[in-house]
This record gives sequence, C-alpha cells and structure tokens, in this order.
Amino acid sequence: MYTRLLPPVDQRTMASQLIAEIGQAHDGSLGMAHAFIDAIASAGAQVAKFQMHLAHAESSPWEPFRTPFSYEDTTRQDYWRRMEFTEEQWVGLRDHCKEKGIECLVTPFSLAAVECIEHLGLSRYKLGSADLCNSLLLDRIARTRKPVLLSSGMSDWSGLDRAVAGVKRYHDAISIFQCTTAYPCPPEAWGLHCIPVIARRYGFPVGYSDHSGCIHAGIAARALGAEIIEVHVCFDRRMFGPDVKASLTIDELTALRKGLDMLDRAEAPCQDKPAAPDVQNLKQVFGRSLATNKNLQTGQSIGLEDLEAKKPAGRGIPVSEYERVLGKRLIRDLAAWEFIQWDDVAGE
Repeated sequence: MYTRLLPPVDQRTMASQLIAEIGQAHDGSLGMAHAFIDAIASAGAQVAKFQMHLAHAESSPWEPFRTPFSYEDTTRQDYWRRMEFTEEQWVGLRDHCKEKGIECLVTPFSLAAVECIEHLGLSRYKLGSADLCNSLLLDRIARTRKPVLLSSGMSDWSGLDRAVAGVKRYHDAISIFQCTTAYPCPPEAWGLHCIPVIARRYGFPVGYSDHSGCIHAGIAARALGAEIIEVHVCFDRRMFGPDVKASLTIDELTALRKGLDMLDRAEAPCQDKPAAPDVQNLKQVFGRSLATNKNLQTGQSIGLEDLEAKKPAGRGIPVSEYERVLGKRLIRDLAAWEFIQWDDVAGE
C-alpha cells in the first residue's frame, strides 16, 4: 500500500509535479496553443495539459452552455467545434512539448478522442471530473493500461470508489485528484482536508486540481501531501474563455513553481531537528556568557542574585555552567556587568 503521503525527497526522481492546464484558453487558435507551451515551459511546469473536444462525437446541438460567455458560438457544440485541432496539428503540439522538455497530456471527452490520443502515443491520461461516472470512456482508457489521473470534482465517495475499482480491473497505475468543480472556487470549498483522506482510503498518490485562481491553494495542497498540482493557466484574466477567472497567469504559475520547490527542499531529510546552515556562528552571536550585575569585591561569595547572562558567547564562563560558580569566592574585584572568567573564582 501507498503508506506515505509523499516519499522522501532523495527517493523521488523529480520535484513535485506541476501540471499547467491550458484547457480552452487558446480559444481555438493553434498559434496561441503553441505560445502557451513556450510560456508553461519557461515557468517551470513539467506538464502542458490540453483538452481534446471532438464536437461530432462528444456533443449535440442540445448541449447547454455551462456559463453564457460566447459571443460567436450559437451552441456549445459550435464552441467545441471551434476548439478542435486536426490530428496533424496535435502532432505539432506534442512535438513542441518534447522540444521544450515537458510532457504533453491530453484529457479526452469521447471515445473518438481516446483513439486520437493513442495515435499520438502519449504516456498517460487525465480524466475530467464530469466523466468519472462515464464508464464507457473510463473503461476504454483503463484498457490502454496507461497511468490514469482521476479528477474527483463531481463525485462523492461511492462514485470515486466505483471509478477506482473500474480502473483496477486492468491496472493500478492510478493517481486521484481532490477537486471542487467551481470556477473560481472559494477557499471554503477547496476541500484540502480530503487530501490525506484520499491517500488513506485508496493508497494511491494524490493530486490537487485547483480552480481557485490563486497560488495559495496549490501550495497548501502540496503541504498536505498532494504530489501533483494542476492549475488552469491564462496569459491575462481579462482574456476570453470560460475558465479564465479560475486560472493563474504565467507569472503566478512561476511563483507557484517556486513555492512548490521550497516545500520540496523543506522536506529534505535532516539530522534530528533542522538547524540553520551557519548555526555555529549564530550560537556565538546569540549565545550568552556569565557576567556580574553589580560591583563585587575580592573574597565575596557569588550568589544567584549577582549574575546576569550577557551576549555574546565565548566571552567568559558559559551561562550553562552557572551552577558551578554559585558559592565560589572571588579572587579579584569585578565591576558591574563584567564577564566572569574561571580564573576569577577560587578553586577553578
């Protein structure tokens, strides 16, 4: 079983994975889709994720819009048709990702899209929240025996149980994403508490599919054990499209990547309690040495009421040794606030 939310950093082959979901942000423009690949790679994400909508196989003229946003599409099917790329164009997008050293990941929304993705030779699948109960599509993806990322945004536990069991009939290369289907998603609905629950319930790696429109949810999800963070991206939140309000800009994507990298470094193995890199110097600076708090005369016995701990360390008797000084008699006069040395007291 997958007993730990995250394996130790020195056992992982890569940093926590960041998926940049382009979705429909390209608005049907092939040039814009390629521009997103360049920007995503420069921001440090490891995966550029697209959606493959084939209008004839997926939709019908009766499909309603999720949100009324389009000024140029009469029906949602018209919108999906405008989002389509040819198989040759998909090959170009795949190859561009390879050139940039990032993975091309595509979510299918029909069996026809799965066949196209198989022709592209992509290494794994992401199944959207709305299709977790689409057993026809889920079974077809599972039969490829390729790793599958399941998004849980529209499923309760029983629905997620059925989806996981469906994939496990063929293989167990599964990652499960906590997700809330809201665009944008307010903090009270992020569902971060579900991340460790999913890990314990299924024993598979957990991801977080974020629709918050900010970097904070992804960083918090990573801290709670999510290994894969997926966010929607756009060039500007004034762009056209249904997911823009729930997206990160490229600059925000870069900031998220930096935050995830910091968490990866923070989780690196350490000896006992982690110390500052320059701890010895800091101990000297902030450490204390024993000093007097009043004028003391030769022959006087030192009491607790005569002592103070003053910075820095190394100027006299270490403050940790104060009990050895108590009751000792001075062999010379000491001025107030003077550091006490071992050769100032009798018997040392």
